[in-house]
Amino acid sequence: MSRLARLAALLLFAAAGTLSAQDSADARAEEFRDKLRALNWVVGPRELTMSGNATLSLPEGYVYLDAANTTKFEELNENLSSGKEVMIAPKSLTWTAYLIFEDEGYVKDNEKIDADAILKTLKQGAEAANADRRRRGWEELHVVGWTIPPAYNGNTKRLEWATLLRAQGGEATNFLTKILGRKGYTTVVLVTRPDNTTAAVADVDSVLRAYRFNGGDTYADWRPGDKVAEYGLTGLIVGGAVAAAVKTGLLKGLWKFIVAGIAAFWKLLLAGTAAVAAALRSLFKRRQAER
Repeated sequence: MSRLARLAALLLFAAAGTLSAQDSADARAEEFRDKLRALNWVVGPRELTMSGNATLSLPEGYVYLDAANTTKFEELNENLSSGKEVMIAPKSLTWTAYLIFEDEGYVKDNEKIDADAILKTLKQGAEAANADRRRRGWEELHVVGWTIPPAYNGNTKRLEWATLLRAQGGEATNFLTKILGRKGYTTVVLVTRPDNTTAAVADVDSVLRAYRFNGGDTYADWRPGDKVAEYGLTGLIVGGAVAAAVKTGLLKGLWKFIVAGIAAFWKLLLAGTAAVAAALRSLFKRRQAER
């Protein structure tokens, strides 16, 4: 065989390998889309009854998954779930937000927040949780720092902050909100790309304006004799369920498809991309027509 013939054969072999790898990625992408489409998506506008005696008016252009379907969505993305949180997102899935109510009692909001000390504790908690992720064969998650330092709004009774997370293939931002009520609080965890944080935070904030505790269970409805939580604002960030956020699934990484370095899967879940966005658009249109 001539040198030229051998070179041509090698090029054909390499091309065949590339096509085979692409076919495999396409097959996995299609399988993932099928599993997404099989979830019971609720499409806005819709008035939703939430746990903790609360209501969310889901706007048009947004979707919702109940606890059972949220668990399935999390499993698709290699995240643990408490089985209680629910999910909201825009149809494009440029961000996802997870809501869970904790009936821990009335949280007093009169303490100063030490952002540096809190960050140190969050980093330690994330590293401890990585032992469980390694056991499952999942990528490790690391808390890098604040994207938005914690701050409390006394008017809206919302405590908010954002952490930058890192895995082997990249980074993601988790924006967290605690909405205080009479008998406890609702945790909202927003997941998006770091470069989309500003837009996503503004977007989820607009959605949360339509979230409300019903009459009798608002923060202002507290009365002497009601249960009072044993911690304040700092405890909401580093204590209780939040201290175990990575392990329990409240820090959603979506690492399998967002940071695994597989372009096809990156395109699946992020905004303005073809396959899954088109599939979900058609799915949501069918759901609306059936209503």
